[in-house]
Parts: sequence; structure tokens; C-alpha cells
Amino acid sequence: MVLSAQPAHAAPTGLTEQEITFSSGDLVLRGTVLAPATPGPPRPAVVMVHGSGRVTRDGYRAEAEAFARAGIVTLVYDKRPRASRSDVDFSLLADDALAGVRALRSRPDVDPARTGLWGVSEGGWVAPLAASRSADVAFVVAVGAPGTSPERQQSWNLVNRLTAAGVSGSLVGTVSRTTLGLLVGAGLFPEAGYDPAPVLARVAQPVLGLWGALDRVIPGAESMRVFQEALDRGGNTRYALRAVPGADHTMRLSPDGFQRGDEVSPEYLELVASWVNGRAVEPPTGPLPHQERASAPVEAGSPGVQLAVVALLLAAFLGYASSAAVRRWRGPVRPARWAATTGLLSVLGLVAYLVHLASGGARDLGPVVLGRPIPWLVLHLLALATTAATAATAVTSWRARSALSRAHRVRLALLVTGGAVFVPWAVHWGLLVP
Repeated sequence: MVLSAQPAHAAPTGLTEQEITFSSGDLVLRGTVLAPATPGPPRPAVVMVHGSGRVTRDGYRAEAEAFARAGIVTLVYDKRPRASRSDVDFSLLADDALAGVRALRSRPDVDPARTGLWGVSEGGWVAPLAASRSADVAFVVAVGAPGTSPERQQSWNLVNRLTAAGVSGSLVGTVSRTTLGLLVGAGLFPEAGYDPAPVLARVAQPVLGLWGALDRVIPGAESMRVFQEALDRGGNTRYALRAVPGADHTMRLSPDGFQRGDEVSPEYLELVASWVNGRAVEPPTGPLPHQERASAPVEAGSPGVQLAVVALLLAAFLGYASSAAVRRWRGPVRPARWAATTGLLSVLGLVAYLVHLASGGARDLGPVVLGRPIPWLVLHLLALATTAATAATAVTSWRARSALSRAHRVRLALLVTGGAVFVPWAVHWGLLVP
């Protein structure tokens, strides 16, 4: 229900704009309704459902104004705040979208039988879910909608992003599979395994699916195929699926899909406006967008095992380094100091670099040389040095065992054990892989 609405005013020219608040459960959401200023019979209406991240209604202002100018009453609203139960809970986000539909359907200038949902990116998961729950939704427009699970889509996105930055080699797999898999296993990637296909099979309303031909964020060809197969399986024949030439993930014109343009694709705006206003899209299903590589599943990692291994490595390397520092690094097993130092730097450096990449979406890699960011090259060299120094320590300590005290032999045994564990751990994280 609409809790409150401020008087409409003309802004911009030819449109009216009205600020409203409406309830979704115990949460109050704020939005803006844009509509044609010219009086007329009740019109079709659409609620715009956000993509991922901290998104406000301003992010969709250009599309909202274009739809309103085409005769569609349009609601854009601020996404639920992070302080609420979750801002990445698809079920709650679907509830918000349905609350928006109820708010629009109550307006005298809206035709309730022609009120639907528009969802972009993450909204392409949410809008069909909302439609599958309510007959109040008359149609669904899905823009850049993933047909894969979120973890699989994000892995594909990361491979594209790293490749576009000139990165090759082991770091690509380390970021897009190993690190992402660990986040999934730790429960730090909400809705990671969500499968959109069963939901799409339950959507009975007309569906317009649009994908940018230059989309580098979601696997467009796979997603379009999933939409078609799922809707067919559910017996829904009222759909149109198209790729939009020259458009990126959010339907901005782009030269390559990576450089985001400012202009929204006019062809996309015309397709949406025409379809919502009742004109058929011909042909209903166009050719698949170009997709350079297939997406791949992401295996969930084991955070408990990784924490235990890191704790063991730190105990081995830091323990020996601390005791050696007290003794000013003197002793017959000189390679041990290098094994402890380089091993400690390798472990701490890898953790710090991966945390940095994960927190920034792998956007700030550092300078790339020969397909490798410089921090990654340094970590490679440290891992090689740790492996070589551990082997030398094992040989030297065995030869000098009679000259070593029992306590020193124990410290060396722990160090060599840590070095032996380090090798498969470093291979797992790509440090000893080209």
C-alpha cells in the first residue's frame, strides 16, 4: 500500500513526478513515480527493480524518463538499506518489488491489468521470482538477466575483467575460482547457488528478455538459452528474447562492453516501450549474443581447512624466525633463515593481496608485466624461494644433526614440515603454477 504521496509536479517537461513511500513488510521504501503529464485513460505501468550493490532510484533515471515519455507510468525506488535484514536476499527483494507493484496499481492513472516489472542484472533474478509469486504482475522485462547461478556468473565476470586488464596465467583461476570458491564456502557470497531456471519455468506472464550484445558481466548466450528452455518447459509461449547490438550489460552504448558509455541504447528503449505498450517484437527470438567463453561451475572451498593450514604455516615460519632473531640468525643451518623469512612473506603477502582483490572486485591489480601484476610476480618469486630454501634446510639440517641441540632440531623439524605443507598449499593458490 502507498503510505504517503507528495503532490505531483511537472518535472521534467511533459512529465509529472511524484515522491511516494510504500511499505514492504515492516520496511518503508521511498520512490519516485514518473508519468506523462497529458491526461488520458489509465496507462500501462512498470516497477524498476535494481541491480546489485548500493543502488538508488537515481541510477535508473534516464530509463524511467524514457519509459514515461513513451506513455508508461514508471516507479523507481531506493533499494532496501544494508541495515535491514539483508540487501542481497532475493526473496526479500522480490517482496519489495511486489510492494511497488501494489503501490502503482492503486493509482488512478494506472491500468492494474497492465502493471509489470522491469529488472536489470541482479533484478533479472528478482523480477521473475516476484512474478512467479503474484498474479498482480502483468509482465516481466528482464535486462541483462543472468541465466546462471550468482557464483557462476561472478566467476565468468572476473575472468573477463582480468583478461581485459592483460592478466594471464594462474592468477585468473586463483581469483575467479579458488578465492571465489572460498568465499562461497564461508557463506560470504549471498545467494551463491541460486538457480533461476526453476523459477523461470513457473513464470506464466509475458516475458521480454534483452541482453547487450557486448555484455561482459553475464554470459549472455547461455542466459538467453536458459530463459528460452525454462519458459518452454513451463509452457509459457508469450516471450520475446533479443540481443541488442552495441549495448553493454546495462544497455549503455559501448565500443567493447568494458568501456561504459553515457548514452542508453535507443533500440533497447524502443523495444521495451513498444512491447509494454502492446506491440509484438518480431522475430520473438533473435540470434544469441556472441559469447567468447563458457561459464564454469565454482567448487565451494573449505574455510576451516584453509585457516588450519595458514595457522600451521605461520606457526612454522614465524616460530623459527622469532627464535632465530633472538639468536641473531647464527647457527649451522643458514638456509633455514631464508625459508622462514620468505615463507612468512609468502603467506602474509598472499592473504593480503587476495583480500585486497576481493574487497575491490579485482579492479585494482597493480601494474601488469608479462601478463602478471607485479605483486603477483613478487609472490611467485617468494614462493619459489621458500620451496628452494626449505629443501636446502632439510638437507643441511640432516647433515648437521649431530651438532644441533634437541630444541634446535625440533624448531627445524617444524620449519621443514611447514615448508613441505607450503608446497601443495602454494600450488592450490597458484603461487607455484605459471
